Amino acid sequence: MSNHPIIHIEFSAADREAAGQFYSDVFGWQVQQMPEMNYATFTAEGGPGGGFNPVSEENPAGTTLIYISTDDIPATLAQIEKHGGASIVPETEIPGVGWFAIFKDPTGNVVALYKDKPQ
Repeated sequence: MSNHPIIHIEFSAADREAAGQFYSDVFGWQVQQMPEMNYATFTAEGGPGGGFNPVSEENPAGTTLIYISTDDIPATLAQIEKHGGASIVPETEIPGVGWFAIFKDPTGNVVALYKDKPQ
């Protein structure tokens, strides 16, 4: 079985710039604003990085989404469904970056998968 580390964490943020400033000031995270995507990324020393998602109906305030690395999203989704989970968002391309999918585990947790685009 391949390695499946947690590689990315997203926090919902009504104001991504304010959220980035808060985590930078309090924890020293390096934050990069990406206004063209309405998104910001962060790097946290010693842990996985992540980002600040805009608040929406599908992503309400207080939502945290954890991304697990996989080298085969369809195969991993098949295993998830075999073991009682459900696909919510199918494999979807992030142009120039990679692919993601979102699933719900049997206890109701919503989690994402991620696969890097080959360099």
